[in-house]
Amino acid sequence: MDPRNKQVERRTILRLALAGGVALPALSLAGCATSGGGSPSNTTAAGAKSDTNPFGMAANSTVEAVIFNGGYGYDYVTFAAAVVERTHAGTKVSVKPSTQIAQELQPRFVGGNPPDLIDNSGANAIGLNTIVDQLEDLKDVFEAKNLEGTTIKDTLYPGVEAPGTINGKLAAINYVQTVYAIWYSAALFEENGWSVPKTWDEAIALGAQAKAKKKFLMLWGKEAATYYQTLSIASAIKEGGDEVRLALENLKPDCWKLPAIQGVFKALETIVKNGYMKPGGGGTQFTAAQAQWSNDQAALLYPSGSWIENEMKTQTKQGFKMTGAPEMTLTSGSKMPYTALHSAAGEPFVVPSKSPNVAGGKELLRAMLSKESATNFAKTKLAPTIVKDTVPADGFGSTALQSQGKMLQDAGTDVFTWNFVDVYGMNQDQLVPWNAFLSGQIDAAALTSELQKITDKVANDPSVKKVEVK
Repeated sequence: MDPRNKQVERRTILRLALAGGVALPALSLAGCATSGGGSPSNTTAAGAKSDTNPFGMAANSTVEAVIFNGGYGYDYVTFAAAVVERTHAGTKVSVKPSTQIAQELQPRFVGGNPPDLIDNSGANAIGLNTIVDQLEDLKDVFEAKNLEGTTIKDTLYPGVEAPGTINGKLAAINYVQTVYAIWYSAALFEENGWSVPKTWDEAIALGAQAKAKKKFLMLWGKEAATYYQTLSIASAIKEGGDEVRLALENLKPDCWKLPAIQGVFKALETIVKNGYMKPGGGGTQFTAAQAQWSNDQAALLYPSGSWIENEMKTQTKQGFKMTGAPEMTLTSGSKMPYTALHSAAGEPFVVPSKSPNVAGGKELLRAMLSKESATNFAKTKLAPTIVKDTVPADGFGSTALQSQGKMLQDAGTDVFTWNFVDVYGMNQDQLVPWNAFLSGQIDAAALTSELQKITDKVANDPSVKKVEVK
């Protein structure tokens, strides 16, 4: 599930990567052995290193990649795989889709035979902190020349290494630039004379207008209930600033009880109690729920990352004019302006140190970071990668992509993100209280209590490596 910007003034787009982050929360691998990641015990003999083979991939290599099959699919990696096979005659690249990254790959990490490249994304991704010692440091990928002969780091938005860096190690390269927003049908809003809400009070008022039209304000699907957590955290950070962000990132006691977070939870509680949240989401598969929004127009607003357009491209009403807007603030006196934006590099790709062909995994990444592959991604997925200058001014005709450019331009330097959910693999546990809350089974106080229990469990577990955020 996860995506990006477009041609907006260059220095404005550059801010995006300073945020860092991962498209969707991850699943912790508590039982996964974490042996040291020193010398890779790969079984493929090394080849001669050169500018066109910077990692020394052996001739006639076999490369295996397992890719999260979410909002972006996996054909973009198949495209890059064809590039590798074309530029390295005799090499064969196998690209396999998965929606259960942790469940399928945990046994392979334990067994010492993981794939050469993994897109560690989705609700069932692996908590990076649990396997960081088993992953390659990917700094040499950024230092290598791309297929066009330019050093890769010079072709990227600045700061893109931040989300994948753990204790100084570039453990993951996040490939896609993601803008998180409230998404809506500009056509539907124009037809009804509605304004996009800038505060939660305005959202609640819009809910009443939607109800009068026999529509809901919002909806959700069971696997994506925590999209509302993402929305809530972003809104609370805009309201309370770094105090909120750092308390959550550093797993502080009572962090979920901060006033800004509670204000947002109470607003959502009002939306649920007033009947503005479409019921039944806890029993609805998330893309089916999203289709109720994008195709049936049963609800007005949906919080998501910018992968949403591509994810729903076959289930979106003609003339929908999908458009993004910044998350609502709680009050007009928020510490960050309404235009502040949650944006980050996402879709983390990792190369296990004990994979059979480490050099092959890195070479596939190098192909993905070429101008050719990055432009293909932007055009087919309607979202930019971390490679600069791959999206034209018209956003390939996409209103969603155009709106991302406007949001980034309006945000300026007010761009932020957080990583604690992904770093500690909390999402699976958090889905339970969020589904209950959005269903009206528990209130904001119970939601707070359950989320704090999950956070405290990680904070108080001495076996969990902590990442201090300043």
